[in-house]
Amino acid sequence: MLEVAKLGCERDDRVLFSNLSIQLFPGELLQIEGCNGAGKTTLLRVLAGLCGDYRGQVIWQGQKLSSVYADFRLSTFYFGHKPAVKTELTPIENILWRSNLRNERYPEPWVVSALEQVNLAGYEEVPCGQLSAGQHRRVALADLSLSTVPLWILDEPFTAIDVDGVAWLEQLLVRHIEKNGAVVMTSHQSLSKLSDRVRKLRLEAYATSDEETGHEESGAWL
Repeated sequence: MLEVAKLGCERDDRVLFSNLSIQLFPGELLQIEGCNGAGKTTLLRVLAGLCGDYRGQVIWQGQKLSSVYADFRLSTFYFGHKPAVKTELTPIENILWRSNLRNERYPEPWVVSALEQVNLAGYEEVPCGQLSAGQHRRVALADLSLSTVPLWILDEPFTAIDVDGVAWLEQLLVRHIEKNGAVVMTSHQSLSKLSDRVRKLRLEAYATSDEETGHEESGAWL
């Protein structure tokens, strides 16, 4: 579904990752791990087509991402550190707007139910400017729970949610994988319900320039 070949990226003359090659298949979750500053968010932004400052290739369903970017965006849900919630819109309006960008259409009762699942019942018609940052993330998670696009790219989705929320989100990932979707995510969360479907990548293992490694490919799978 998604492939990167000999990917490399630098920031402030520091190699974040180099010579990174991975393949992601339907029904699979790739969990990217690394310390703060290792480049996890940068890698996700590259994979989502939101950062063009890199070496190597990103390939979507067998074609270069740059040549099929419009189709790729309609097939991808990106959940970043900032949940991309418009403060002047209500949670319902935000989800309908966001889903429209992906050409997905939900009946409003589905949206109300999704907001209830993330503990936003009673806030459906409140402008998001009056909600907290944590509630903004829950709006985005409610949208995620409704989405049927095949690829989810998630940056620390378990941040600032309680134990019940962790269990709910993990079950959501299970359902997506079981429907042959794919997930790339950063998280230190142990995914016990997905242990047989998870591959892990430790990003620090690629934090060396090609000249220093002196070989074509690194073996950093855990």
